[in-house]
Amino acid sequence: MYLQNDDANKAFSITFKTPAADDTGVFHILEHSVLCGSEKFPVKEPFVNLLKTSMQTFLNAMTFPDKTMYPVASTNERDLLNLMDVYLDAVFRPNIYRREAIFQQEGWHWELEGEGDERELVYNGVVYNEMKGALSEPDSVLYDTLSAALFPDTTYRFESGGTPAAIPTLTYEAFLDSHRRHYRPDNSYIILYGDLDLGRFLAFIDEGYLAPLAAEERGPLAVNPLGLQAPVVAAPASVTMDTAPENACAAVGSVIGRAADRERVIAADILLDAIAGSNEAPLKRALLDADIADDVAAYVADSVAQPFAVVSLRGARPDAAARLEEIVRAEAGRLAAGGLDRDLVRAALSHAEFVMRERNFGYADGVVLAMTALSGWLYSDEDPMAYLRFNDAFASLAAKVDEGYFEGLLRELFCESAHWARVEVVPGDEGAEERAFEAARARAAALSPDEAAVIDEAVAALRAAQEAPDDPAAVAALPQLTRADIGEAPAEAPWEVSAHGAATLVRHRIATHGIAYAYRYFDLQSLAFEELPYATVLAFVLGKLDTARHSAAELDTLSQAHLGNMGFSCEVHEPVGDAECIRPVLVAGSSALAANVPWMATLVDEVLTETDFSDTARIRDILAQWRIALEQSFASNGHSCAMARAASYYLPAGVVREALSGVDFYRFLKDVLEHYDERAEALAAKLAALAKRLFVDGNCTVSFAGTDEELAAFWEAGASLGGDTAPAALVVPAPVNRREAFVVPTDVTYTACGWDRRRVGAPYTGAWLLAARILTFDYLWGEVRVKGGAYGTGFQATRAGSCRFYSYRDPRIDETRARFIEAGSWLAGAFDPTEAEMDGYVVSAAASMDAPEKARALLRRQDGMFFAGYDIADRARVRGEVVAAEVDAVRDLGPAVDAIARADCICVFGNREIIEASSGGLTVIDLLNE
Repeated sequence: MYLQNDDANKAFSITFKTPAADDTGVFHILEHSVLCGSEKFPVKEPFVNLLKTSMQTFLNAMTFPDKTMYPVASTNERDLLNLMDVYLDAVFRPNIYRREAIFQQEGWHWELEGEGDERELVYNGVVYNEMKGALSEPDSVLYDTLSAALFPDTTYRFESGGTPAAIPTLTYEAFLDSHRRHYRPDNSYIILYGDLDLGRFLAFIDEGYLAPLAAEERGPLAVNPLGLQAPVVAAPASVTMDTAPENACAAVGSVIGRAADRERVIAADILLDAIAGSNEAPLKRALLDADIADDVAAYVADSVAQPFAVVSLRGARPDAAARLEEIVRAEAGRLAAGGLDRDLVRAALSHAEFVMRERNFGYADGVVLAMTALSGWLYSDEDPMAYLRFNDAFASLAAKVDEGYFEGLLRELFCESAHWARVEVVPGDEGAEERAFEAARARAAALSPDEAAVIDEAVAALRAAQEAPDDPAAVAALPQLTRADIGEAPAEAPWEVSAHGAATLVRHRIATHGIAYAYRYFDLQSLAFEELPYATVLAFVLGKLDTARHSAAELDTLSQAHLGNMGFSCEVHEPVGDAECIRPVLVAGSSALAANVPWMATLVDEVLTETDFSDTARIRDILAQWRIALEQSFASNGHSCAMARAASYYLPAGVVREALSGVDFYRFLKDVLEHYDERAEALAAKLAALAKRLFVDGNCTVSFAGTDEELAAFWEAGASLGGDTAPAALVVPAPVNRREAFVVPTDVTYTACGWDRRRVGAPYTGAWLLAARILTFDYLWGEVRVKGGAYGTGFQATRAGSCRFYSYRDPRIDETRARFIEAGSWLAGAFDPTEAEMDGYVVSAAASMDAPEKARALLRRQDGMFFAGYDIADRARVRGEVVAAEVDAVRDLGPAVDAIARADCICVFGNREIIEASSGGLTVIDLLNE
């Protein structure tokens, strides 16, 4: 398939149909493993080499329930051909047949840890540790349980990523057999996208791969069956999980039809948004009022052969699953019989169409559109483009709103469904972690000395293979660009700053393609430090409560009908060069098509100045939902939480972020909810007072992207907020260095440490951008991911001053920390690239600065630059330093990196047993149960 257009951000992907036949995660392990060297490119980590040296704008691989996808994107045609060459050789001629160590490294292997009687026989492996983390998330377990209940006779009853219990049952022979049967041209789906020379690309693919492979003798195609599930009403299913009581969850699911039923699938998505997309949507409101859970979500799972609708609960009460089913059926019946609010349905339809047209995916369009196309093409060759077309479907559905179509669909899905399931995840089995560790010790104790020696020898052999340097000739054979291939930086128009009344206007000259964007930043420096958490609560509730003119439900309908988005949040900006100068702001963002620009002013103004905070019951609902979201983020996004917390040990801006969104805010939120009844009225009064103080023109910076006519319409529609700038009152407590470990419900850990480079006398230059990539993809990837088994790791250096190391889904703490500490000496001494390797780093770093950005992302980046006090010329200077950098400029940062890593601070989120086994002198905190 070729998606022809003039997008310079070209893309290629090859996908294989890979239905799982068990829970071993074989296709997930293959996804990792084929990128560990191939016949033409026999280096150990060509994937990492590409990350280090190419102009890629997207480079990854993904395992889905029934397919495995290998997509790449680049703005440089030669670079895309290089990426495609490496990927095609990887999938069709991988080194897995010659190096069993790849399977052991990426899949699983035994290791003996500890000394003497304390030795434990444990599993290790990148995918094994990844899935230990993934399946520590209740939402993931809930989805898997629901999928198995709905599709008991098809591939969807299995966890395609693999379960920690089943992964170690996968043999090397079965691993190779799965590749042999599925990674074939006759089981592949190739998609090209963008402004490229099609003939050149097709000839490259055919002559280099498809034609030679077609000439090989191969057995008949024997792909695992995908199949369709006959309708089944499953018995209620319950899974017990070792997690916090607050993580109980439940769901009901109903099969919509087949993937080919594109319009029906879109309609189901619109329907769920209308009835459960906000707290005031009728189904979600009924469930919240029943007090059976803290939060409700509804969505369509559509990248499967039989898409299904899901309504789920987070923070579910005991016995909530049965009540969920009862209420969903009753409320669906009531709404279907009485008729849906047609304006609400039209608003949901309008919003869905806006999202499709804006295409603000966050990464390369060609990759997203390839995934979208495969949602239909994988299951039928009759209309491969079906999922890429939506105009006719939206027009058809718009005409059906008044014909009772959506009421009929609601009745079919939730009242009369013949293909239905109800499932729940129940917290329990609190001794599971300890039993697992005792079992590991028992396995070790049962080994004979000879058996233990065999395992130790196998691990030593694996380590030797991992540490062996690549053949320089093999490295040189990798296709690579040079500095000469780096073009000029994309043209970027500077923003313009002016006054509009008492407000400041930041005017962006960005191509927005018929969509206008407005962001209002309200300064929080007038607040006392103790008031900062209330600003976050204020942002949480804005747009979700009644105003003087509209109910919350009406407000939501108006927003969906007329705006692309309307959202509120808090963030912190750090002016460059002054660690003590901090700019926390509350952000009110909105977007709309040109004809609806006045709504961006009037609706947001109404929310800011006329919100009624008296409905304390609604506020409690909102805060309980955020508590659940924060608690789950500690386990699923622990590396980000750990980095943010660690920054508060050494950076004033980190202290402010903690008060607004981190552990400190979570503690504040828990305290508010635990004493809510006696504090509710005071909280409402506080929010009202804050809104009055903050939302004035003199405290506001307005950022706008769109045409001059759209800006004029925005100003004309908006009312003056009045008011003067309040005096600064924010006094930030000094950072306090800590070594903390937060116990959260997960089987892995997330470790972070860092320091302010300004404290070690290191100014920011382009060399820091290079050092971050080199440490991440060269040193840390090999030491922490490949050898240590962590799923992810990296080093970041921000322009503002913060430098930090992190690991992600990591089975170890002390060993990882030791590798962090050694990073500076490695950079200063062992880092010795060839000229070509250094060129590769420079190419990839420059490309990361030049990557295409959608209008919203570009506006937000420029706003960040404005608040930080640097401009496009400063950015160009850094880019110039990157392009001109030589090896010594990076090596010279080694002592600074060493000082940063050795700073006495560390933050860990993760598993209790792993934390308590650490000898790092950590203060252990049971975060959810303090």
